[in-house]
Amino acid sequence: MGTKSREAIYGASIRAAAERAAEARKDADRLAVEAWNARMLGFQGPAQPSPALGDALNAGYRYLEVKCLGCNTHQTVALDIVRRPKTTPVHELERYMRCRQCSEVRRYPYKRSHLVALRPTKISASDPPSTWWTGER
Repeated sequence: MGTKSREAIYGASIRAAAERAAEARKDADRLAVEAWNARMLGFQGPAQPSPALGDALNAGYRYLEVKCLGCNTHQTVALDIVRRPKTTPVHELERYMRCRQCSEVRRYPYKRSHLVALRPTKISASDPPSTWWTGER
């Protein structure tokens, strides 16, 4: 005569609670990213405080849109290849962004870029760059 194991007794409820916790974290990360995007697009900053890289990736936002202040081009940077800890806030990446076109023209690394928003997809013809809100009054 054997007894039921703890896995058989509590396993299903523990797995269900873990799944609910993972969904809650994903929803919280998505809301934090959407709030940061609204602040960046509505007020054109400030970039701080920003969600962490891991939070943005967990929410499904895989790209960071950056605008060069020299040539006014928009580019996307894949967050999953950034060599920083996943706890790094997104706003700390701004100082490392360089425009390739401006750097080739000037023949030195040109660092004047501005963070625009986090995006789930790259910039393409069907998904154009983000635009600043006009601030209707």
